[in-house]
Amino acid sequence: MPIDVREINRNAPRKPSFKGVKWAVIGLAAILVAANSFTIVPAGNTGVVLTLGEVSANPLSEGFHLKAPFIQQVEDMSNKIQVFNATATAVSRDLQTVNSEIAVNYRLVSDKSPDMYKNVGLEYSTILVSPVVQECMKSATAKYNAEQLITERESVSTEVKTALDEKLNIYGIYIEKFNIVNFDFTEEFNNAIEAKQVAEQNLLKTKTEQEQAKVVAKTEAEKKVIAANAEAEAILAQAQAQADANKLLEESLSSKVIAYEQIQKWDGVMPKVTGKDGGLLIDVNIDESANNAAASTPQN
Repeated sequence: MPIDVREINRNAPRKPSFKGVKWAVIGLAAILVAANSFTIVPAGNTGVVLTLGEVSANPLSEGFHLKAPFIQQVEDMSNKIQVFNATATAVSRDLQTVNSEIAVNYRLVSDKSPDMYKNVGLEYSTILVSPVVQECMKSATAKYNAEQLITERESVSTEVKTALDEKLNIYGIYIEKFNIVNFDFTEEFNNAIEAKQVAEQNLLKTKTEQEQAKVVAKTEAEKKVIAANAEAEAILAQAQAQADANKLLEESLSSKVIAYEQIQKWDGVMPKVTGKDGGLLIDVNIDESANNAAASTPQN
């Protein structure tokens, strides 16, 4: 019986084929290469390029960029405004312990991003910003006494912001805004401040009452002066009116009128003295019995 070679080959075990695996590996490698051949820098960020660990001086701007796969790496550095909140403990000029709650708004400029990454790293807020803020806050607080820190808070904030800019601008960090949220003092100092405010309020109240009393007294005195002046003016007016009346009466009397008035009032007794013009000058009061006695006396 002849042997069928084709039948033998068909039934013989087949050797495994790596052709499909090879193409799968090639496809996967191509995907990995393609995925590592580009980068996208988010908005508000700067891409710091690392070539085998070396920092490039030329940062990448926002958007799509090509890069060497597996050789270059891109780190994103935020250039947005960031907020740093902290509590700073310092001592005032009058040796009062002051705990301050502060808020710092700052940003990193894009041109300085590579240097910041190279010299400080991604944690520059903790490594650089925090200690500088503490230092500037302590320095400014020591220039004011505790009461001035409260009453001149805006001046203190301005001074601290200026000091922060001087120390951080060289690193590319710019302070957008600095706020002192709150000052907290010891309980003893707070009690002293409260007692002082109460004393000042009582003093102000006393001064106000004194000023009011002075105003009332002045008003009463002015009223009395006005009343006295009015009374004096009334008396003067009355005297002037009487004088005017007397003058008018004097001007209206004539010798005939006077003689007529005297005749009307004469009781029939002849006066002892007469004027050269026959008028009555002196009315001598001699009772009627004396006149009668004188008339009955014989003449020598």
